[in-house]
Amino acid sequence: MNHSSPTKRRNGHFAQAVQGLFAAWSAALHRRSRGLVDFLDVRMEALIVGWIAVVVLLGFAKLATSPLPLNGVSGAMVTLLPYLLIAFAPIAGYRVAAGSFPRGLLSAQPAIRLCRYGSWQRVDPVAARQNGAFGPTGFMASLLAGILLNVPFRSFEFILAVPAIAPGAPAWAHSLMLAMTIDVVVMNFFYMVCFVMALRSVPLFPRMLLFAWLADITLQLAIAQMMGSTPRLPGQVAGALQHLLYGNIQKVMISAFVWLPYLIVSERVNVTFRQRVRA
Repeated sequence: MNHSSPTKRRNGHFAQAVQGLFAAWSAALHRRSRGLVDFLDVRMEALIVGWIAVVVLLGFAKLATSPLPLNGVSGAMVTLLPYLLIAFAPIAGYRVAAGSFPRGLLSAQPAIRLCRYGSWQRVDPVAARQNGAFGPTGFMASLLAGILLNVPFRSFEFILAVPAIAPGAPAWAHSLMLAMTIDVVVMNFFYMVCFVMALRSVPLFPRMLLFAWLADITLQLAIAQMMGSTPRLPGQVAGALQHLLYGNIQKVMISAFVWLPYLIVSERVNVTFRQRVRA
């Protein structure tokens, strides 16, 4: 027994050192995530101005490289319109959600519970906000950043993949531009609404994110069906469109596969959005 005591002490010191390192890492992660969340909440107006400038400049760059003549100012404005809609859609989503869910609002819980997995005990809204696990920080901040980054990624993918369609372009080209513009505009709006709801700790956020994922997949399938029945669609364009739509569906499925378990079992998510703690 005397020979084993030093070994046990060394093991105990090692375990304490590991626990100390993990605690320090967790604290640093929490501070960084809190800084990110505060930055996004406070600096959003400046980000909006920068976003508008970047998308509008890219829109003018697309006009300059249009394969067809623009037929004057009116033709240029019609061709620029999809890029303007893409620029303002997430701003509209932000304004609508921020106006509907102001900071500090104590929102009521949904009347019907959809997530019943696990053993949880309900707490009142004040006790939930006083809990150390309340708020979109820690690992939750990564989800917020991912939702927000959906907007520029989706928009820039559209700008790079779809050429500027002038009024004199073929009918299939106008159909393609209309379908893809609606897709980006609608999803930019809804993903920004999801972002604000998560940032403001609105209880309906998990359901809203699930709705956005389902809407995203539905739009990809609707575009595939619409363009598949469009006459005279070139085979090369159809192949590129199929690859793009499949990639969008794949990204949504990966996001749902990664984040749905977290949204169900995470204590932070349950405290923040469902106002309940582990029983």
